[in-house]
Amino acid sequence: HSAPPVLPADSSSPAVAPDLFWGTYRPHVYFGMKTRSPKPLLTGLMWAQQGTTQGTPKLRHTCEQGDGVGPYGWEFHDGLSFGRQHIQDGALKLTTEFVKRPGGQHGGDWSWRVTVEPQASGTSAIPLVSLFFYVVTDSNEVLIPEVGSKGQLKFISGHTSELGDFRFTLLPPTSPGDTAPKYGSYNVFWTSNPGLPLLTEMVKSRLNSWFQHRPPGASPERYLGLPGSLKWEDRGPSGQGQGQFLIQQVTLKVPFSIEFVFESGSAQAGGNQVLPRLAGSLLTHALESHAEAFRERFEKTFQLKEKGLGPGEQALGQAALSSLLGGIGYFYGQGLVLPDMGVEGSEQKVDPALFPPLPLFTAVPSRSFFPRGFLWDEGFHQLVVQRWDPSLTREALGHWLGLLNADGWIGREQILGDEARARVPPEFLVQRAVHANPPTLLLPVAHMLEVGDPDDLAFLRKAFPRLHAWFSWLHQSQAGPVPLSYRWRGRDPALPTLLNPKTLPSGLDDYPRASHPSVTERHLDLRCWVALGARVLTQLAEYLGEAEVAAELGSLAASLEAAESLDELHWAPELGVFADFGNHTKAVQLKPRPPQGLVRVVGRPQPRLQYVDALGYVSLFPLLLRLLDPNSSRLGPLLDILADSRHLWSPFGLRSLAASSSFYGQRNSEHDPPYWRGAVWLNVNYLALGALHHYGHLEGPHQARAAKLHSELRANVVGNVWRQYQATGFLWEQYSDRDGRGMGCRPFHGWTSLVLLAMAEDY
Repeated sequence: HSAPPVLPADSSSPAVAPDLFWGTYRPHVYFGMKTRSPKPLLTGLMWAQQGTTQGTPKLRHTCEQGDGVGPYGWEFHDGLSFGRQHIQDGALKLTTEFVKRPGGQHGGDWSWRVTVEPQASGTSAIPLVSLFFYVVTDSNEVLIPEVGSKGQLKFISGHTSELGDFRFTLLPPTSPGDTAPKYGSYNVFWTSNPGLPLLTEMVKSRLNSWFQHRPPGASPERYLGLPGSLKWEDRGPSGQGQGQFLIQQVTLKVPFSIEFVFESGSAQAGGNQVLPRLAGSLLTHALESHAEAFRERFEKTFQLKEKGLGPGEQALGQAALSSLLGGIGYFYGQGLVLPDMGVEGSEQKVDPALFPPLPLFTAVPSRSFFPRGFLWDEGFHQLVVQRWDPSLTREALGHWLGLLNADGWIGREQILGDEARARVPPEFLVQRAVHANPPTLLLPVAHMLEVGDPDDLAFLRKAFPRLHAWFSWLHQSQAGPVPLSYRWRGRDPALPTLLNPKTLPSGLDDYPRASHPSVTERHLDLRCWVALGARVLTQLAEYLGEAEVAAELGSLAASLEAAESLDELHWAPELGVFADFGNHTKAVQLKPRPPQGLVRVVGRPQPRLQYVDALGYVSLFPLLLRLLDPNSSRLGPLLDILADSRHLWSPFGLRSLAASSSFYGQRNSEHDPPYWRGAVWLNVNYLALGALHHYGHLEGPHQARAAKLHSELRANVVGNVWRQYQATGFLWEQYSDRDGRGMGCRPFHGWTSLVLLAMAEDY
C-alpha cells in the first residue's frame, strides 16, 4: 500500500527495540525463543521419557492437540522479560522459566531453567528423562561448539550480524532448588539445518543408538541417544545459506534442574566489570523478584482482589493474561493470495500469487491448533494486551497494518514462513483478496481514543491513513445489493453435501445464513461492523483535525446508525428481531443417500427472498456493538431473546444459536460438526457483557434490566470458565451450552482470555 508504514523498517531490530528483540516468539513449540528477525537465531527444547524397552520414546517438541501432554501454559509471562510455564506430561511435571537481562547493543542476555519433577510425590519408578537443548541458524551465521569430556558441550560460541558475538552455555544439572550436582549422560549432534518443520523428525530418526547411563555407585540403565559427532566433515552437506542445527542431549534421573544461558558479547563488554552469569541463586532471585513485580502490577491493573475475586480466580486471570502474552509470535514470510479480479466468481481462474515477504508480530488463538495470526481474533487479543502493556498493542497493530495490499485489504489468516505453513492444510493456505473479516482491530483503537495516552495518540496519527484505507476497502468491497446494505463475499458454493453454505469471512463460519446463496443477501453483522468502523474512524479523524474525512465518515456513520434505515433493511416483524435477508427456506435437512452419504434435501416451502430465521449471535449485533439508542423500541425485544433460555440464555453464557432454531446443534455436512450453532463463545459474550454494562449505565426504559442481566451473565460466564479451568487446567475455544464443558481446541489462550476483562468488569 502506498500509505507510509506505521512502523519503520528497522522497528524490530535490537538497536530500536532491544527489550523485544529476544522472546518466546515460537508459540507452537512447548518452549523456545528466537529473535525478531527475518533470519532469526532460534533456540528450543525437546524432551523424552526414556523407556526400558526397545520402543522409541515419545519426543515432545511442538504443541499438538492429540499428544496427551497437558495441561500446560504460562503461570506468569510479562510479554517482555520473564515467564514461568508448567507442563504436565504423564507422570512428569516440567517447569520452564526464563529471564532476560538488558544490556549492550544486541538485545541483552537471557537464562532458562528447566525443572523436571514427578507429578506426584513418592513415585520412584519414573524412568530416565532426556532433555534436548538446541540452537538453529537460518543461513551463514557461525556456530562453534566447544566440547569437553564425555560428549558434554562446554559452550557454543557464535557470531551473527544482528547479535554480534555471543555464547550459549549448558550448566551441569542439579537437584531442584539446590546446588547439589546430579549425574548426567551427554550426547551431541551437529548438522545442517534440515528446515524448521523437520527438526522433530530428524531428531526422532537419529535417536537410534543405545547408550548406558552409569551414575557412580548405581547400576547402569540403557537409553536411546543421538550418535553424534562434532567433526566438521561428519556434519553432512553444508549447503550455502542452509544454516546449522546443534543439539545437546542430557539424560538423567528425575528430579533435576538444568540451566541454559545466553550471553551477549556486547552486554558483557558494556560495563567496567564483567557481569556475573545469570545462573544459580542469581537466577532464582531474578525469577522471584519478577514474579512478585508481576503480581503487584497485575492487581494494580485489573484489581481482581479488590473486586472480591478469590485467589483461584486471580490465578486464572494471571494465567489467561500470561498465556496470551506467551502466545505472541514473530513470523516472517510470504502469504499466498488469489488477487481480486473484479468479477465475482472469476477468482478461481487465476493462480495464487506470493505476497511480498513481510513480518508479523501477533498473538495467536491457540498454540496447538492455530499457532498463527488471525485478523478478527487479534482485535480481541489486543483488548486484553493493551490494558497490560499498550506498547505491545501498538507493535502488533503496526505490524498488521503493514500487511495492507494496494487496495487496502488485509488477509484474514496469516501463514508466514515454513513453520506456520507446515501446520496448515493445503486447502486453507491461499487467502482471497475479495474476502474480508470483522474489523475488530478498531476495538483497541476505540479504547486508545477513550484513554487518550499521548503515545497511543501519536501512534494513531501515523496509523490513520492505513486504518482509513482498510476501512474504505471494507465499506466498498463488501457493499450489498441496496444502499447501506452489506454482504460478506466468499460464502461457500451451494454444494449438495452442505446443510448451509458456510461464510468463513464473517468469522462465524457455519452460522446459518440464507439457505441459497445469492447476490441479494444483506448481512446484519457486517452492516453493524461497518457502522462501528465509521463511528470510530470519525472520532479519530475529528481528533486529528482531518475535517473532510471526518465529515464524510460522520455522515456514513449517521446513516448506518439511523433507526429507520436499520429497521427498513434488517428488522423482521414476523420474527420480532433483526435478521439477515436473502433467498431462503428453512425446509432443508441432511438425509442419508447411499452411496454419497449425507445429502441436502430441500422441501417445501421452496426458497424465496425473505428474512433469515436464524435467531442467535447475528440477531444481537445492533445491541452487541451498542448501535441502538437507549430509548430504542428494539432494545426490549433483543433483551427478551437474550434472556430467554428457550433461545440464547444458558447457565454458562449466551449460546451462539437459539435452542429453538432448526439449525441448533446440526452438522453442516457428514464430516463437519456444529461450530457456531449453539456453543458458548467468549468473544461474543464479552461484547454482550460490554453492551449490557453500557445500557445499564444509560438512562432509559431498559436501564435496570440491562444492569441485572449484566451481573447474571457475568456470573454465568466467569463461573463456568473458572470451573472448567479448575477441572481441566485449560482455557477452551468454546463451551457447551448444555453442560458447560470446554469444547473445540485447547489450550485456547486467544480471545477466551477475555474472561480476565469480564472479571475486571473492564469493557
